[in-house]
Amino acid sequence: MARVFQQDPVFVFLVIEMEKMADELHVLAVDDSHVDRKVIERLLKISSCKVTAVESGRRALQYLGLDGEKTSVGIDGLKVNLILTDYSMPGMTGYELLKKIKESSALSKIPVVIMSSEKILPRIDRCLEEGAEEFLLKPVKLSDVKRLKNFILRGEGDNEETDKRIKEGSSRKRKFQDDSLTQSVPSSLVTGHDIQSTPESSAASVSQQPLSKQPKIGNAR
Repeated sequence: MARVFQQDPVFVFLVIEMEKMADELHVLAVDDSHVDRKVIERLLKISSCKVTAVESGRRALQYLGLDGEKTSVGIDGLKVNLILTDYSMPGMTGYELLKKIKESSALSKIPVVIMSSEKILPRIDRCLEEGAEEFLLKPVKLSDVKRLKNFILRGEGDNEETDKRIKEGSSRKRKFQDDSLTQSVPSSLVTGHDIQSTPESSAASVSQQPLSKQPKIGNAR
């Protein structure tokens, strides 16, 4: 007689949970502002992301184990899929953290997104050229987080596409040098891929946009 195997409910539950964790994007969020950190953490959790939030660039490096330069797995054993960091932080800026990550052979492939309440073009340019995936203007929206999640999940493991985006960094500088061109970026997101229209078409798009839709940039912290 064939033996009927009945699966343990606890075992089934654990398997399901492990599958969920495998599909969950793990984001390391870095911000010295407690309030901003909580906001980002909440947006990420709403988007079904696993979140590790730290208060400084140094703490982020410690979590990543950059000194040992062994792996992109955090100290709790979870792989980090995305690093979302504020730009203006005491001790180590988001730009300095970005450089450390991109200089690491173990961590350089992890996408890094910079956040700031200031739209300072040289700062944006410098971060994108250094290898930042994107530059978000605060306040970060839920739509930004969801779009980032979908983007990262689609590109997971695509090394060819990652290398292509890194090479594109060298051509981003000139895309921010035309003032009329940069004014055509009204959303909270600035990327190297967004600045591709002509100055004439950009100026037209700005003139047609209501003043109420123009971005409001907060004061520097």
